[in-house]
Amino acid sequence: MSAVFSEELVAQVVEQFKITDLSKATIGQVVLVASELERRTGIPFIRMDQGVPGLPPNRIGLEAEHKALDSGVAAIYPAAEGVPELKEQTSRFLKAFVNIDVSADSCIPVTGSVSGSFGAFIALTQREKGRNKVLFIDPGFPIQKSQLAIIGADYEQFDIYNYRGEALRDKLESFLIKGDIAAIVYSNPNNPAWICLEDEELEIIGELATKYDVVVLEDLAYFEMDFRKPLGRPYTPPYQVSVANYTDNYIIMLSASKIFSYAGQRIATLCLSDTLFNRRFPDLGERYNGVGIFGPTLINAILYMITSGCTHTTQFGLAAMYKAACDGELSFTEDTREYAYRAERMKRLFEENGFYVVYDKDVSEKIGDGFFFTIGYPGLTSGELMRELLYYGISSITLNTTGSEQHGIRACTSRMTEAMYPVLEERLKAFKHNH
Repeated sequence: MSAVFSEELVAQVVEQFKITDLSKATIGQVVLVASELERRTGIPFIRMDQGVPGLPPNRIGLEAEHKALDSGVAAIYPAAEGVPELKEQTSRFLKAFVNIDVSADSCIPVTGSVSGSFGAFIALTQREKGRNKVLFIDPGFPIQKSQLAIIGADYEQFDIYNYRGEALRDKLESFLIKGDIAAIVYSNPNNPAWICLEDEELEIIGELATKYDVVVLEDLAYFEMDFRKPLGRPYTPPYQVSVANYTDNYIIMLSASKIFSYAGQRIATLCLSDTLFNRRFPDLGERYNGVGIFGPTLINAILYMITSGCTHTTQFGLAAMYKAACDGELSFTEDTREYAYRAERMKRLFEENGFYVVYDKDVSEKIGDGFFFTIGYPGLTSGELMRELLYYGISSITLNTTGSEQHGIRACTSRMTEAMYPVLEERLKAFKHNH
C-alpha cells in the first residue's frame, strides 16, 4: 500500500512556496501546499486544515441583508458604535443563551472576531502603564499572537493540558502575581483541542481576574457547540458557561462565522461588561486626548481607526439572526450539530488505524465531538505527523503552532463530505500499513 503523493513532489511544492520549516507552517501555507498538490495531480485532499464553515449560510441573515440593501443603507456610513437594532439584539442574545445582563450600549459590532480581538488587545495593553502583556491559556488561535506582534505587545502562555480543574489556580497566579498581565485569552469550546473549560475553572479565572485587575477576553467563536449538553434553548438552562458569571472584568467575543455559517460576511460582536465599558483609565485618556472611558475609547479611538465601522447590511443580517434565535424561530445548535456527527465518524476511523486523540478529556468527562479534534500517532512529533499525512492526501496543522506542548495535529471537520469517508478510511489504512 503506497502513499498518495511522493516525498519528492511534496518537497517541490514546499520549496515553491518558500516554506522553510513545514512543522511551523501557518494555516495559510498548509492550504497553499494542499491546493497546489491537488492542482498538479487532480487528486483531492482530505481537507482538515482551515476552519471554514461547512454548512450553508443562514437564510434569515441573507434575507435581512437583502432587505437592508433595498432600503438604501449601502449609501450611508454606519455609526461607529453599531446600529441600534444589532446592539439591542446582541444584549437579548446574551440574556437568552448565557443568562447574563449586558446593556445594548456595551455590545459593539466588529468586522469579525479577528478585528475585535485586535482592537481589544490595543485598548487592554494600553489601559495602564506597566501592564502590557497578554496571557494565553493555550492551545489557541495563532493569529492572536501575530496581532500582538503588530502592536508591539508581549505575551505569556502555557498549555492547559496538565492544569485542569483546581490545578489551574496556582498556574494562573504564578503569572498574574508579577503585575504586568493586562488580559487573559482563551476560547471555549477550544480551538484547536475542543476542550471545554468547566464552571469551576471559569470561577477560578474570574476570581483571579478580579483580584489582579486583569480583563478576560473570552472567545466564544464556537458558541454552544458543547453538544454533550442540551444547549440552544432560549431563556432555558443549561446556558453557555462563561467567566461573566464570576467577574466584571470581561469581554466576550461572539462571531457569526461558525454559529450561523456567516464567515464571508465578516461580522461579530464584542460584548463588554457594563462595569468595564464605563470604567475610566487615565492612561487611555492621556494617550487619546480624552476622558479615558474604556468603551467609548475602544469604539471611537481604536476600532474606528481599523475598519471605520462594520458593513451596514451585515449588521442587520446578524441582528435578524440573533432575534430569530431569541424568539425560538432559529435553532442554530441543531444546524451546527452536524459537526459533531462528522467528528465522531472521523475520530473512529483514526483510532481504528492506530491514531489517538491527544486532548481526550475535560475535568469531569470525556471530550465532546465538534468542529475540531486533535490526533497523535505513536513515535511521531507534530511536524513529522503533519508531513507524513500530506503524503497520504490529508492536510492539517501542527499543535505546536497553537501553543500546545503535546505532539499531534489539529483536525477540522467542517469540509468533510459523505463521499470522502471511504477515501479517508483507505488512506488511513495505508498509513497504518506503512508505519
